[in-house]
Amino acid sequence: MPTNLVVAASTHTVTGELFGYAVTVRFTPTAFTFRHGDGTSARRTTPGATWASLGQAQFTPTPTSHTYSARGEYTVTVATEYTAQVNFGGGWRQVPGTLTLTAGGYPLRIVEARTALVDRTCLEAPSAPGC
Repeated sequence: MPTNLVVAASTHTVTGELFGYAVTVRFTPTAFTFRHGDGTSARRTTPGATWASLGQAQFTPTPTSHTYSARGEYTVTVATEYTAQVNFGGGWRQVPGTLTLTAGGYPLRIVEARTALVDRTCLEAPSAPGC
């Protein structure tokens, strides 16, 4: 079953002083590399969203979901790439390159689920027990 991975990353600004000049730097997340802990990874341009906010039933595939092939304990990490723009008071200028910050070490336990004697799938009956 797909495991839905979601990152909380948003554009933010930092103000300060550089070489005696007031400066504002704006960081915008542009890509996310999910390392699933099973030797696979996926680079996406979306941080993901919950099934509820997508209007999907739980355990349906999403752009950031991953399906593990075996039971076990995994450690999930995500590397977020940011672009930067700088403003010294005369407008925003793009800073070349990206800044990558890695977060994680999030433990994940994959267990086995079995179903039997079901009338319809969760896609057919999203409000059924277990969906």
